[in-house]
Amino acid sequence: MKILGISGGTPNGNNDAMCKQSLMGAESMGAQVQFINLNQLHIAHCTGCKACVMGLFSGKGSLCVLKDDFAWLLDQMYDSDGIIWSVPIFEKGATGLFHTITDRFGPRMDRGNLTIAAKISAERGGKEIDPRFLQDKLVSYMGVGGSDWTTRVQCDFGMQALTPMWKIIDNRVFPWSLDIMMNDEALAAANQVGVNMAQAADRPEKAVYQGEAGICCHCHSRNFYLQEDGKAICCLCGIEGRMEVADGKYQFIFPEEQLAHAHDTLSGKFTHGDDIQRNESKARAAMSTDEAKRRKQVYRDYIQSSKPEKGA
Repeated sequence: MKILGISGGTPNGNNDAMCKQSLMGAESMGAQVQFINLNQLHIAHCTGCKACVMGLFSGKGSLCVLKDDFAWLLDQMYDSDGIIWSVPIFEKGATGLFHTITDRFGPRMDRGNLTIAAKISAERGGKEIDPRFLQDKLVSYMGVGGSDWTTRVQCDFGMQALTPMWKIIDNRVFPWSLDIMMNDEALAAANQVGVNMAQAADRPEKAVYQGEAGICCHCHSRNFYLQEDGKAICCLCGIEGRMEVADGKYQFIFPEEQLAHAHDTLSGKFTHGDDIQRNESKARAAMSTDEAKRRKQVYRDYIQSSKPEKGA
């Protein structure tokens, strides 16, 4: 089995150390390991051009127009049996570079879109979808923070796994970690993340989540959007229900049928895809009118983007 470790931190810094400690744990269980530091790659921001998804649904594949190191990184991810991330915590959440990776995954790597596109390509004789993209993948996350401002990062991690529907094994947070290389307890925990991943990759059909239960019993998220009418919406999987307190503990209660609409399930993704298709049709009709063209021209002519002068 092959386990890939990805660090989003400074080369040879705390995140590299935690990631490598996890790889040591995986290697002790017989895994082959590989390590990548994201900051040594060139990963461009997604521009939202939609070329990838348009190609996907026209049977031409899902190639991105941006020419950088992302395609290489994607290959390394899908050639592995499990992935372990170690990412710095910036202002309660994951780094901008990690969010860029998340952005580059969607919608071209969305499991629902890929499943639909594979059917379209088969029916029309189009380009075959890489079969690796339709297989289950195991992933673990570690967030390493310099303070106790950490309340967003686990949800950020879950968002990255949600698009390709990867199975999360561990989702850990390490606060107050400027000296984490000297923290034997934290290093032992990182090592266990690697052990857990290797064991899960050895028998992926038996793999289960090893982290804290969280509040949402479906996706283990602790982040919720609370509405004035008492409705609670899980910020990660999108399940709608209500929050109750029993024995001094929060409980997220939701009807069972909501599981079919969860954003990390194929049924939920297909529902979302239908909603997007209806909205796209409505938007195309609205934006093809003369009034839409007139308004667009007004904004184009009003002001242009400022940019630095060459040589300044």
